[in-house]
Formats: sequence, structure tokens, C-alpha cells
Amino acid sequence: MNFTIGTLLAFSFAASLIAVAALIWAISTQQFKITESDARAVFDEGEGGKLDDPTSSHSDRSPSAQQPGMSGEWRRLLIVMFVTSTAWLVFGSVFGVIASLKLHIPDWLTGSAPLTFGRMRTLHLNSVIYGFLSLGGVGTAFWLVPTLFKVSLQKVRFAMSGAVVWNLALLAGVVVIAMGWNDGQEWLEIPWQIDIFLAVGGACFAIPLLYTTAARRVNHIYVTGWYYMAALFWFPALFILANLPGVHSGAQQATANWWFAHNVLGLWLTPLGLGAAYYFIPKIIGKPIYSYRLSLLGFWALALFYSQVGMHHLIGGPVPTWVVSLSVVQSVMMVISVIAVAINQHTLSLGNLWAWKESLPLRFVALGAIMYTLASLQGSLEAVRAFNTVTHFTHYTVAHAHLGVYGFVAMVLFGGIYYMLPRITGRAWPMPWAISLHFWLVVAGFAIYFIALTIGGWLQGMAMLDASRDWLESMEVTIPYLAGRSLGGTLMTIGHLVFAANLAVLFLGRTRRFVEDAGDTDASVATPRSGA
Repeated sequence: MNFTIGTLLAFSFAASLIAVAALIWAISTQQFKITESDARAVFDEGEGGKLDDPTSSHSDRSPSAQQPGMSGEWRRLLIVMFVTSTAWLVFGSVFGVIASLKLHIPDWLTGSAPLTFGRMRTLHLNSVIYGFLSLGGVGTAFWLVPTLFKVSLQKVRFAMSGAVVWNLALLAGVVVIAMGWNDGQEWLEIPWQIDIFLAVGGACFAIPLLYTTAARRVNHIYVTGWYYMAALFWFPALFILANLPGVHSGAQQATANWWFAHNVLGLWLTPLGLGAAYYFIPKIIGKPIYSYRLSLLGFWALALFYSQVGMHHLIGGPVPTWVVSLSVVQSVMMVISVIAVAINQHTLSLGNLWAWKESLPLRFVALGAIMYTLASLQGSLEAVRAFNTVTHFTHYTVAHAHLGVYGFVAMVLFGGIYYMLPRITGRAWPMPWAISLHFWLVVAGFAIYFIALTIGGWLQGMAMLDASRDWLESMEVTIPYLAGRSLGGTLMTIGHLVFAANLAVLFLGRTRRFVEDAGDTDASVATPRSGA
């Protein structure tokens, strides 16, 4: 145990040194000499004050003057990122529905080992986390970072190589998991021999964004840039340390496992989601966020308090008490970051409800931001020992995880893709009605899913704590709620199929141009440097 905890402490110390260096650099370059006018960095001069949404007939339909010149190479990269991420979403959703059905229909599909619950659930998790969310989130960064920094994406070929390597490595991981070969740790199931190639692909993603940041034509880095740049440093450190072969075992392995699993959500997916929300919400509505200073407070509070949150999953386990206590304290302190984000984003979106009616992408993004607040506050509550005693090892935790990963990050990505692709392709969405159908299917499906597992998980926990009841009763009480989970998951999957169909028609069908009178979408800003 000393080795693992010492390793994590050494990493935390090294990360702190890097954070201090970043802080010194930010101060020396006057990144903290901020005014509320910095919140308008999402707008170019003369922009703002009106709806900006490619799906709305009431939007300003001219191309954004802030959009950098887009080369064909850059456009192809974005299309590859979003198409492959959508494919992984569809596959992952099908795997998830099969796994869910098998929880209350255990005799279904028992004739093949790859179709057993353990493998189906693992395929679902890895397809969605490393396929849809990671590829979609990085693809969004490939569009947003250059847009905010008013420069073309640099080193595009590195990024394309990363997309190819990442997809092939993930495909190999999914195949070997289906065949029964995995590392046996949640969120770390892909064998480390294949993880090496994921790491290579991730490095190819990071290099273009770092070069683009260095080539930026603005001095001030908008808060979205802070979230994205931090994620580029956090995720590789997490991924490499957690996947070191032969280092962790037993309780040590559990400690490293949950340190990694929770930080993938908080220090990888959360920055990708929050960074996107901080751009799309004000951009679509046409108004800056409530307080720019609060946005930076929220970012630094996340950086300071999140890194040890995952240990609360080990309450009652054979780990030092101080490790768990540190996690509980940091989980509660995360309320600071959550409230800062909530004040900024919800004040803007809920104060402009007219925009919810007019903009379908905003519905996804703004609702996703609300789900982030709810998931984070629920997570802080779950870390409290008295509450954790009931919810630990139950379906309640599964509901909470989906509230953060799906309710927040996936919803933000849906809205972002609906906003970006017309500007990337120059084509309007061919089936606007399908966007609304997608929204209501996933909202209704997720509501059924979350409520069913929350209630069923709580009843399960109470039954397990009742010494007068047989343990089997704690399983039987969940069966109706597991059926609700399957119903909700099926509706969500249908919504994903609608999303994928709309995407396919956009690329393969005959659709009208998004910009009808204002010229080509990539003519707004000259390309300052080669992106190759």
C-alpha cells in the first residue's frame, strides 16, 4: 500500500509543481488581469446580441466572422472525428441495451461468451467513454480552440494520424474484450499492450492543440481554452500512471483504479464538457456569461479539489482512513467549483428561456450544463459516509454515473455537433424535425433510466442494511426498476439512431447549403500559417 499511495502522492506533488508553473506563467502574461469584457471573447467585434444557431429560422445566418479559414484537410479531420464518434455511440448503445436486458432477463443470449453481461457491459463502457465522448470531445476542441484563438488548426496531419491510431486501437480493444482478454479493472479493461497505442493517438491529438495555442492571435485565453489545455495534461498523466503493467495489485490496485476512474470523469470528460458549454451557451444566446471572474474561479477550484475525489468509492475498504477522509473533504469542497459554474451558465440560459424555444442545440447544451450541477452536488452528497453507507454497491451509483457522463457530457456534445457541422460542411441539417425528436427521446429515456435506478438503488441499499432480510431480497426488489432502466436505455438508443441517421443524410444526401447568400463558410479569416 505504501508504494501505491506514495506513487499517487508523488504524482500529485509533480502535478502541483506544474500547476504552480502554469499559475506563474498566467500571472506574468497578465492572464489574471481580467475584466468582464474578456467574457466577450466568444464574439468577434460587432457580434452578439442576437441568436446564433444554424438550426433556427430566426438566427443570423451569415457565417461567423470569427471562424478561421478552414482548409480541406482540417474539415476532413473534423468530419472523421464526429462520424467515428457517432459510430461508437451507436455500437456502445446497442451493447448497453443488451447488458441492461440481461439484468432482468438473465437467460437471454446465454449461448455465446461474448454476449454475456460482463463482456457486453464492458464493451458498452469502453465504446462510449473512449469512442463517443473522447473522440467527440477532442473533435469539438479541434474546432473551438482555433476559433477562439483566431488561427487555423496547426499540425492537422498529426491529428488525423491520432484519429486513425485511436480508432484502430479502440477497435482492437473492443475485439479482445469480446474474446475474453482484459485487464479486469473498471474503466481500465483494455489490455495495456493496446493502451500504448491509445496513448500514441492521444499524443497526436495534443500536439496540434499545443501548437495552435502557441500560434494564437489573441493574448487572453478564454476559460474554454483553460479547460481544454488542462485536460491535455491531466489525461495522459492519469492514463499512463494507471496503466503501468505489474505495478499495482490487490488493495493497491483498487486505490489506483478508482483514482483513475473518477478522474477520467472529473479531469478529462468534465473539462471537455464545461469548455464546450462555456462557448456554446453564450455564443448561441448572443450574450456573455454572467461573471468571467467566476468562470476562472470554477476552473481553478476544479484543478485544486478534484484529483483525490475517487477514493470515496473505497469507504469501508482495506485502505488507510486518511486516504478516504481526504477524498470526502475534497468531494465536499468541489461544491465551490460547481456553484461558480452554475451561477455563470444557468443565470444566462435560464434568464433567456426564449432561446430554448428557438434553438435546438441550446436545449442540449444548457440542459447538459444543468445536469452537471445536479450530478456534482449529488456526488458530493454520496461521498458523505452516512449517505454512502446506503448507496454504495447499488444501482444508485450507476444512475449517478450516467447523470454525469450522459446527462452532462453527452448532451453537451450533441448540442455542439448540431451547432458545428453546418459551419464545417456548409450544409444545413436535412431533417430539423429529427433534432427535436432526438432531444425528446433522449430526455424522456434518460429521465426513466435515472429515476428508476435511483429509486431501485436506494431500496436495494436499505434492504442490504436490514439484517432481518435475506440478501436475495435486495436483488429481487430491483427487478421492476431494472426493467425501467431497459426501457429508458432503449429510448435513448432510438434517439442515437435518429441522430446517426440525420448525420448520414447530411453527408450522403442532397441537402441545401447552410450559407445561402454570404459566400463560403471558410472565407471569413485568412489562414495565417500552414496547418500541415
